[in-house]
Amino acid sequence: MIDPGDCYRLLGLRSGASFDDIKASYRRLVHQYHPDINQNDAQAKDKFIAVTEAYKLLQATIPQQQRAKTSRRSPESHDSYHQSPQETSGKSVDKTPVPSHPPNLADIEHRLKWKTYDQLHRFLQARQFPQAIALAEALVARLPADVEARQWLAISYQIWGRALIAANQLSKAKVCLKKALKTDPYNRALWLEVQQDFQKLE
Repeated sequence: MIDPGDCYRLLGLRSGASFDDIKASYRRLVHQYHPDINQNDAQAKDKFIAVTEAYKLLQATIPQQQRAKTSRRSPESHDSYHQSPQETSGKSVDKTPVPSHPPNLADIEHRLKWKTYDQLHRFLQARQFPQAIALAEALVARLPADVEARQWLAISYQIWGRALIAANQLSKAKVCLKKALKTDPYNRALWLEVQQDFQKLE
């Protein structure tokens, strides 16, 4: 069992971070260290397990009220519908689902973002790195202020860089790793990981 005081550190957060921040960091790190993406990498597997345990522990210790207050609506909540009233006064009425509210731009972009995340994960899992980069770059262009989208692009560059190191394409790997740092320059956890990758290059 991980000590509760270490959970925030494992997730790259300061103690007392909001549950939204915890979830966002967990998703990013799980994506980064997933065994399907980092095959035969025992260190990545250990990090994946530790991050998952830290998230579960924080999820269990943070009060439900706080999680409900800080967490954003899930993508499913944007698809909520209410049914038309059932038969009244012996008459049948139209039972076609009616949207509870017309989707706004934020709702559409939120759904687009997480559909893109799923597709990005599939590309990386299949080692289709150019397609993954193109998809992540398109999302960043669509949502330039979205921190998570920029993190996903940076991680995609890093993962491709690691694959290029394994394939002994060192000059291309160096370009990808530099792009990872340039894309998300204030991500300390990513910076440390990429520095280790540069050491492998040397």
